[in-house]
Amino acid sequence: MTHAASPDNEIRPFRIDIPEQDLDDLRDRLGRTRWANELPLDTSGPQTGPVPPGWEYGVPVSYVKELVQYWRDGYEWRAWEAKLNAYSQFTTTIDGQNFHFLHARSPEPDAIPLILTHGWPNTVVEYLELIGPLSDPRAHGGDPADAFDLVIPHLPGFGFSGPTTETGWDAQRTAKAWAELMKRLGYERYGAHGNDAGAIVAPLQGRLDPDHVIGVHVNQIFSFPSGDPAEFEGLTQEELQYLQFLQSFVERAVHDKVQEAQPQTIAHALADSPAGQLAWSGQLFGEALSPDEILTNVSIYWLTNTAASAARFYYENKHAEHATEPTTAAIGLASFAYDFRPIRKFAERDHTNIVSWSEFDRGSHWAAHDAPDLLIGDIRQFFRRFR
Repeated sequence: MTHAASPDNEIRPFRIDIPEQDLDDLRDRLGRTRWANELPLDTSGPQTGPVPPGWEYGVPVSYVKELVQYWRDGYEWRAWEAKLNAYSQFTTTIDGQNFHFLHARSPEPDAIPLILTHGWPNTVVEYLELIGPLSDPRAHGGDPADAFDLVIPHLPGFGFSGPTTETGWDAQRTAKAWAELMKRLGYERYGAHGNDAGAIVAPLQGRLDPDHVIGVHVNQIFSFPSGDPAEFEGLTQEELQYLQFLQSFVERAVHDKVQEAQPQTIAHALADSPAGQLAWSGQLFGEALSPDEILTNVSIYWLTNTAASAARFYYENKHAEHATEPTTAAIGLASFAYDFRPIRKFAERDHTNIVSWSEFDRGSHWAAHDAPDLLIGDIRQFFRRFR
């Protein structure tokens, strides 16, 4: 059910239909890629640290070359376009910004509405493999009592939401927009899940819309030491190793620093070179996604020309005012083996109502892709308490 259509709250059906000339232009640019030079590095050894062999200086030419060749000669955008178009899609304007979202209603009458927020450099593609099991568990060997109505939007300035046209679209403003989106869809109570950037937005939904958000499930809790040495007292050796992994990730997170500081500077290269867009995305995707999943995400950024506006999301968050009081919404964490894991004492300082804490021995930062069974199971168990 939706509210009555008007110029302000109309929900419009949407279908992806990329002009063939845009695909021809993409293939032409890929065929004329000028490759970067690089140093000869030993890629034969095992991975002994946070960086794979051959990636010490960043994304290697071999990674980009292999994917560019497949992108030009083997990858089929139209097949993925059809896959996306198999789901009901809509756009709506909230607070002056266009938003695109998938809406997968469950056949089960008591399904819980759940909004899933993706991360960077992902898109709604992050959740495609979760749609069936979460919305229709009966058809996927699960309990129909675990069903969800799914709303999967593109973040502001990402993909088919199109570029942002004004400043200020940070995570908090996004969370407010999600509250309005769920209201327009007629949902009085709903859950929120997020990964990466989505794991920043989702807890803010619980903070800003407490009368309607029943619970928040995330893959990361971004609670860090304040710098007071006393905070490290009592930490286990394992927790200290988690902090070392986090420090190494932060030190190498080039995308974070650049997009927080000067998103427009990197955007010129990304808007002009599909190989550059691929490498920029590849620094976080690595091998966690299949080649087709990587290229579909990169294609969406390229074909919608949203590298610049997606990068601005980092700048806006860096320069936004942040609430200092803890959140009180019920929160559940699913932490995966090859992702940075939060320290519980720091997490509980920032979130006073953590009711579920799961740590898994496989899966990465992109668990929806490489450990979907674990993520689906944890989302189900977390929200059972609210049914």
